Amino acid sequence: MPERFDVVVLGGGSGGYVAAIRSAQLGLRTAVVEEQKVGGTCLHRGCIPTKALLQTAALVDSLRDGARLGVSTGEISVD
Repeated sequence: MPERFDVVVLGGGSGGYVAAIRSAQLGLRTAVVEEQKVGGTCLHRGCIPTKALLQTAALVDSLRDGARLGVSTGEISVD
């Protein structure tokens, strides 16, 4: 006999993930259907990775510019 669900969420991106959690919190039998990784584009390839890269670039830029404010750092490299 196939499983039965009260709610089936299509897509495990940021909206679908939250919808599934809330449905489960309300006591509904919930399933998520996701073709790829749960979290979606924003988490894995979009917003969050971009923000991490931009923050790293800004930090490196600040460190390299610190000498004019009296902060010495030595050689800076990014791995």
